[in-house]
Amino acid sequence: MPAGLKQSSSVVSIGFEVTETAANTFTEGSIDLNMSPLDREVFVVLAVNIDPFPPDGLAGADTLVATSLTTTSQASVQNLSNSNCLANAINSIQSAGYADSGVAFQTGFIETPPATLEYIGIIATNDFFIQCQGLNNLTAKGVSGKLYGYRAVASADIYASLVQSEVLSA
Repeated sequence: MPAGLKQSSSVVSIGFEVTETAANTFTEGSIDLNMSPLDREVFVVLAVNIDPFPPDGLAGADTLVATSLTTTSQASVQNLSNSNCLANAINSIQSAGYADSGVAFQTGFIETPPATLEYIGIIATNDFFIQCQGLNNLTAKGVSGKLYGYRAVASADIYASLVQSEVLSA
């Protein structure tokens, strides 16, 4: 258990899904955790499973679906170098230069963290955000997944530090 936190729930899984508003358009969804800031409640993230929709297979055109899960609102899909990004995944088909087929690639965050990690992140504000954007697809794409973790109550100084850190790094 992280110092200054006391677990207040069992492990829960929270499902999510976000679909682009139009093909190849950045779209962000917000998932409310219904936490109580008056009780200094935070969400300790244990694991994330993030599954982008498959991109369209088009001869001669590279296509992809890029997705991320962050603790703050973003203006684009993020990668793990962003301190607020807890997970990302990309499905792509590389077919530029091919007449009739391509090669599919998938990159993403590990679905289960190594056993040596106590947690992969702490969400101190009331919600988390899912981003997705396709490239060269004919139809709108999206992402679905699950966030695993538990609620915890933080001491006053730890709670203030977590909220400030999360908001200022946005």
